[in-house]
Amino acid sequence: MKRIVLSTVLALGVVASAGLAEVASADPLGIKAVMSPAEQIYVDLPTPQKHFVLFVKRQGRATGAGVLAGAELTEYGMHDIRPGVDGAPRGYLVARLPSGDQAVIQWEVQATFVPGPDGRPRLLDNGVWRLIGGTGSLDGVKGAGTMHIKAVSPKDREFELNGEVVGLTR
Repeated sequence: MKRIVLSTVLALGVVASAGLAEVASADPLGIKAVMSPAEQIYVDLPTPQKHFVLFVKRQGRATGAGVLAGAELTEYGMHDIRPGVDGAPRGYLVARLPSGDQAVIQWEVQATFVPGPDGRPRLLDNGVWRLIGGTGSLDGVKGAGTMHIKAVSPKDREFELNGEVVGLTR
C-alpha cells in the first residue's frame, strides 16, 4: 500500500512539475506606443445625450520589453463613447516586427468617466487584450493581459499593454 501511495505522489509531482515548466515558459510583455491617427471616421449619433462613434486607424511604434518591443503597430478601432458617461472602445492591433513577422491583438476597454480634480469628467480607459494569431516566428503564439489607453494630445493616444506571451520559438 505504501508503494502505491508513494508511486501516486511521485506521479502527481511529475505532472505538476510538467505544468509548472509550461507556465515558466511564458514570456512577459510590457509595451507602450503613442498612436497617431492615419484615418478617421467620426459619427455623431442622433440621440438626446451626446453619443459618438469614432472609427480610426492609428499608427505608432512599440517600446518596452517583450517580443513586440520595436514593432510597428497599426490600430483598427471603433470607439463608441457617451462623453461624461461611458463607452466601449474595441478593435485590433496589428504588430509588424522588423523581421516582417506579424501578430494580431484583439482588445477591448471600458471607458469610465470619473470626476477630475477640477470637477470636469476625467476618462479612464482600462481593459484587456489577447493575441489571436501571427505569422512567421509568431505563428501559433498566444497571449493575454491588461491594456490602458491615455490621451497624450488632442489626437494621439498612448496604448499600454502588459501581460504574457506563450509559444515563442527560440
